[in-house]
Amino acid sequence: MNTSVNDGAAITTGVMDPELRSAIGRIARVPQLLIACDYDGTLAPIVEDPSTAVPLPESVAAIRALAALPQTSVAVVSGRALRDLAALSRLPSEVHLVGSHGSEFDIGFVERLSPELVAVRQQVRNALREIAADHPGIRLERKPASVAVHTRGVDPQVAAAAIEAVRNGPATFDGVTVTQGKEVIELSVVATHKGTAVDQLRTQLSASAVLFIGDDVTDENAFGNLHGPDLGIKIGPGETKAGFRVAEPIEAARALGLLLETRRHWLFGERAVPIERHSMLANGRTVALLTPEAKVSWLCHPKPDSAAIFADLVGGSPAGHFSVAPERGGIPLGQRYRSGTMTVETRWSGLTVTDWLDKPARETTPDGPAVVTGDSTLVRVLTGSGRVRVEFAPRPEFGQVAVQLQPLGDGLLVLGSNEPVALYSPGVEWQVNNDGGYETAKAIVDLSAAGGQVVLELRFGTHSLEHHRVPIHERQAAAEQPWKDWVASLRLPSTSRDLVARSALTLRGLCHETTGSILAAATTSLPEELGGVRNWDYRYCWLRDAALTARALVDLGSIDEAEAFLRWVDGCIERTGGHPERLHPLYTIDGYELGAEAVIDTLPGYAGSRPVRVGNLANHQLQLDVFGPIADLIAAVADARGSVRDDEWRVLENMVEAVRRRWHEPDHGIWEARLPPRHHVFSKVMCWMTVDRALHVMRQHGGEDRPEWKDLRDRIGANVLEHGWHDDVEAYSVAYGDEDMDASSLWIGLSGLLPGDDPRFLSTVLKIEADLRSGPVVYRYHWDDGLPGREGGFHICTAWLIEAYLRTGRRTDAEELFAQMVLTAGPTGLLPEQYDPLAERGLGNHPQAYSHLGLIRCALLLDNMLKQ
Repeated sequence: MNTSVNDGAAITTGVMDPELRSAIGRIARVPQLLIACDYDGTLAPIVEDPSTAVPLPESVAAIRALAALPQTSVAVVSGRALRDLAALSRLPSEVHLVGSHGSEFDIGFVERLSPELVAVRQQVRNALREIAADHPGIRLERKPASVAVHTRGVDPQVAAAAIEAVRNGPATFDGVTVTQGKEVIELSVVATHKGTAVDQLRTQLSASAVLFIGDDVTDENAFGNLHGPDLGIKIGPGETKAGFRVAEPIEAARALGLLLETRRHWLFGERAVPIERHSMLANGRTVALLTPEAKVSWLCHPKPDSAAIFADLVGGSPAGHFSVAPERGGIPLGQRYRSGTMTVETRWSGLTVTDWLDKPARETTPDGPAVVTGDSTLVRVLTGSGRVRVEFAPRPEFGQVAVQLQPLGDGLLVLGSNEPVALYSPGVEWQVNNDGGYETAKAIVDLSAAGGQVVLELRFGTHSLEHHRVPIHERQAAAEQPWKDWVASLRLPSTSRDLVARSALTLRGLCHETTGSILAAATTSLPEELGGVRNWDYRYCWLRDAALTARALVDLGSIDEAEAFLRWVDGCIERTGGHPERLHPLYTIDGYELGAEAVIDTLPGYAGSRPVRVGNLANHQLQLDVFGPIADLIAAVADARGSVRDDEWRVLENMVEAVRRRWHEPDHGIWEARLPPRHHVFSKVMCWMTVDRALHVMRQHGGEDRPEWKDLRDRIGANVLEHGWHDDVEAYSVAYGDEDMDASSLWIGLSGLLPGDDPRFLSTVLKIEADLRSGPVVYRYHWDDGLPGREGGFHICTAWLIEAYLRTGRRTDAEELFAQMVLTAGPTGLLPEQYDPLAERGLGNHPQAYSHLGLIRCALLLDNMLKQ
């Protein structure tokens, strides 16, 4: 790279200045970007005859492509008259054109000329015609609000005399604004300049930041108005207010090309890893996701519903990640869970990365605790003989907080965040780089020189870099043994035994041990449609989802999770002040109401699927179905244990009371459509099931006879059986009076309200199969839910149809559909919420409790059929 200094900033030629490259990388990632450029000397090289100035092909290609990107606006701001600018540039309509230094927009004048200004303009034109006649070669360019006097190619003495005459004559008229450029002086009756033009564009287009490129003295007004995250690039020598400078228009074209490449990757996702190929780590306190290449792409701290410190999954590398890979590169040989654990191994030739989430150390020694680890610890053990590239880029609060990384002793301290974080990494020499206030630590680790093993411990809640006294292999065994013991205690089916075990471990990993709540999924905003807006935050505890999850684990022989969850539910009910019917559909991990749903517009989303949401507006919906799964869970726990605890009686009675008070109301339903409430068939069935399961518990476990409950159950059942049936479609539809089908209506039979051989249930199964099944998936519905775009098939709906097949005697169909469902799982056995049968890839948040509990239930039912 060659540089020369002229009046300030260095002029860069050849290879792009690294600081400019970094600045372009930063501005490429703002939510709403405005790119504004001068024309002559910027997009088009300066030529002797201005009428022949055409833009560089490289510039045109970049400008056109940038203007076609979402959330990106492009404008050309020139001193030329708008008509000339449009004729010469021939840019598409997506590019905004601004002429006459800001007094002409392609959408009209900044302001219409008053009769007084028209008179002044005519006076100026007359005076300038006289000056031009007296100075041979001078060329006048008439514009709607101004006249430009061009001196390019004129004898210098003649040009100087003409300019002097202009300055002493018409330039002094009242209401005239003078703009001096390269070999041009312009007199305008409208007091605008390129700076005000860019400001107006910024306001009109709601731009988050502006990139302005120019070469002329007149461009300094625009450079001077830039602020905050804006970026200015000056072309050529001369004093400037721009932050960066390049030598020639072709260098500006290359800068635009880099901007295009970077922004396109940011907007649409760069090589997005298929959702289902991610593996989950868990320790009962939080969760993390790993890519198949051992990149930690998702981790929230201190709880799963807290802000992410690594959000690469929905924001790319700038949103935070922790990467480990061979220095030579290459695709891993494979990734797998260690059997019966939540420990993941990723293998290359000469390198194995072993990852797990550890709990705080509780063991003691005569000298006190073995080490103070504060909270969770992400442990990464690198073994082998090769050279390894490690990159540590923490970005707390979804990348909203810039932190500093301080090498100290045996590791790094993460400074600037509310939560202390330390990376214990003995023997690793870190190089810390700063990119716009965000620091990243990089290192090359020679495993052979390190004795074949290096341990990296990301410790949360502490700045301790002390050596852990317990050997790493013992810590790994201690972390894994509880998972192994738990799996060994389960009653696993012979059908897909290993996959069921992995699903069970996944569900337990979604359980928050401290509170008893259960996550619906580990992530937020993984899309239901790539590039679409159906992106939701599932990192909370839905009463329905959690009850169904706990029920699946009860069916496998584990009731601890159900007992803890029901205690959590009891706390939520207590906080309603005696009004269980006011329960929200979902709560935070701690059992409290969610804050407002918000959008993080600085994150581009997974594969460009925006927005990235935090919080969930469904928190405020009425969903009357939530009581049924809780009552069903209590019945299952009571049957498994043989008794009912006091807190469980309390919860059960509150569920029935909530149903009694509100079952007759319309609600928003299981799918949380952001539409007016309806009388959903599924919600009514779940209200019936609430009371039915409560009566079961009463009969089986010594409760008092409750005839009013029996009457309530029968009234709800009769209501839904009568009004939920739609004669025209010959099936139970989504809601009373609606002919649209919905997979959740299968519960008219799955709940036991109708027997499996009832003609109405058989007809409903056939109708849902015909309308909603597509190959290996079943869609929730095809009715208009008020949102744009489409979605994939839901694994839980597929599981419901499998169960419906079994209940209606179609065992072979059930076995075939289950085999197809199993094949959609990722390489380590995890399932997201949905599957796209056309693109053959997973969609939605990951891993999803619904999907795994559905798989478990189907495997158990199929296994029971084999034994009959």
